[in-house]
Amino acid sequence: MENKSIENKSKRVISAGIIIFRRTKEGLKFLLLYHGHSYWNFPKGKIEGSERSWQTALREVREETGLRSSELKLIEDFKTYEKFFFRRGKEKIFKIVILYLAETHQPQIVVSREHDGYAWFTFAEARKVVARYKENLKILEFAYEFLRRKSVRSGSENN
Repeated sequence: MENKSIENKSKRVISAGIIIFRRTKEGLKFLLLYHGHSYWNFPKGKIEGSERSWQTALREVREETGLRSSELKLIEDFKTYEKFFFRRGKEKIFKIVILYLAETHQPQIVVSREHDGYAWFTFAEARKVVARYKENLKILEFAYEFLRRKSVRSGSENN
């Protein structure tokens, strides 16, 4: 109950993004963008105007990585949420991030000026990189387990 009242008193910001992965000889690799100060995250950004969340996610990926929607295969039955509070000055903000999952075969990324770099990480490497951000870690683990279950059902990968 208390959480709901905090939510109601906070400014609400809704963003969308995509957890992008590719298959390599070393197994699945996940794309993370570097924001500086040891902060790595998935490509994402604020929903603008009347955009749908998936439209925002694709736009942000294009802006932040250069990847076009034609270079991504969205995994239809995957969608997850990250919810957290933060402060910007005196303002308390409740942020909701809607995340999709997509595969690409394109290893080259053209990173935007708002980021300091990017890398493709194995699951084990990505876990270490995002470990201090518990919500990101949970989302990464959820996506990885989803892909493992999916590949076991389809027999497409022995990860």
